[in-house]
Amino acid sequence: MTTRLRGLRRYPNALLGLEISSLTRYYDRVVQYAPARHDDGLLLDLIACPEKASVKAGTPLPDMTGERDRRSAVLLNGTLNHSTDIQAALAEIKSRMSSTSRVIAVMYNPYFRSIYRLAQRLGLREGEVPTTFVTSTDLTNIARLSGFRLVRTRSVVYMPFRLAGIGTLINALMPVVPLLRHLAFTTVVVLAPITDEVQEASITVVVPARNERGNIQPALDALRAVRHELQGLEVIFVEGHSTDGTWEEIERLVPEYEGYFKIRAFRQEGKGKGDAVRLGFAHASGDLLTILDADLTMPPASLGRFYDAYRQGHGEFVNGSRLVYALENDAMRFLNRLGNVIFAKALSRVLSVRLGDSLCGTKLLARHDYARFTAWRRDFGDFDPFGDFELLFPAAVLGLTVVDVPIRYRARSYGTTNISRFRHGWMLLKMTMVGFFKVRLGRVS
Repeated sequence: MTTRLRGLRRYPNALLGLEISSLTRYYDRVVQYAPARHDDGLLLDLIACPEKASVKAGTPLPDMTGERDRRSAVLLNGTLNHSTDIQAALAEIKSRMSSTSRVIAVMYNPYFRSIYRLAQRLGLREGEVPTTFVTSTDLTNIARLSGFRLVRTRSVVYMPFRLAGIGTLINALMPVVPLLRHLAFTTVVVLAPITDEVQEASITVVVPARNERGNIQPALDALRAVRHELQGLEVIFVEGHSTDGTWEEIERLVPEYEGYFKIRAFRQEGKGKGDAVRLGFAHASGDLLTILDADLTMPPASLGRFYDAYRQGHGEFVNGSRLVYALENDAMRFLNRLGNVIFAKALSRVLSVRLGDSLCGTKLLARHDYARFTAWRRDFGDFDPFGDFELLFPAAVLGLTVVDVPIRYRARSYGTTNISRFRHGWMLLKMTMVGFFKVRLGRVS
């Protein structure tokens, strides 16, 4: 390939590289599989990842089946557009993958078939003309038949180099604005393998508590009742500047429950639930991490459903949804419920992940993935006053499978809520905008 042509291709590949790197920089390895004969490796060079390799067609992929704490991605750069049997190709790849692996496929727009041919004739691209063009509906069906689920799709438009800023903005808007994504030349697709393997995993439940003295013993009793459903249960209380004797109550009760599960308690130096969760997660030893609000509005008896959803492969980020079942009286005011619905839909659009409820206090994820979340937060900054979004945002960025678990939301029996409808509503709006700029436009270089 001539130097001039490689230069013309560098910017479009740079956009693709940025999109893919938003995920792979937090992975352990990227392996490009079966690159086309005309693929000079430019895209792989531009992708950020600690370990990169390329495997020619006909050569077996590295065996990833034993990976549990590692994340590997298989890159297919236009490969599926030259395949006459995508189902067989994906099935072969899946046989070498674990549940933490991902396929990242760069695919050409099926509606621009004639444009690709024209570019070939004009000498703007080299190699064979793509023969297979797959719609999103076809891809979803083929992926399912091959043992994969479609995690996300991101459109990438090609722009002249001098219009780089405009190109970045358009790429950010494309998945959000209806019909606009159909104008992209390429789409980056992330596929996750479907597995029916039941994973063995211990779990840590972090309980942030501020002015919840009357709820500490009921919480412990409820956790004792479900301890047999949660393998290797560890409970960590994090008390935050209470004025009602919450810390003293925790100190009194911890020795009484040490025979039922591992239990520890810490006091915050910082403020807010997000800071409390970080402190608890930093001291956790379980394979899985989850949160139980000390107000017990989320029934502790439901924790087993979160735990099983992960172990049975339904999702790697398990999110509670309070908006399915009828609420107990006074559990949530009408305006709070309406706001939760609106912001969940807005964030779903921004993050390209379907969320039924963005602010349920209980979420579950693997500890090895939380280490990746922490790295993401170091790159993008501590911007979350709630603590929910610094979990939701990187879960979407990393291409984790997300599943909602419906719960019956209860009214608190002790204490008062710290939620202000209008002040926190305004903060939610700001967080939605942060999601757009941090996730869509705020890719690190």
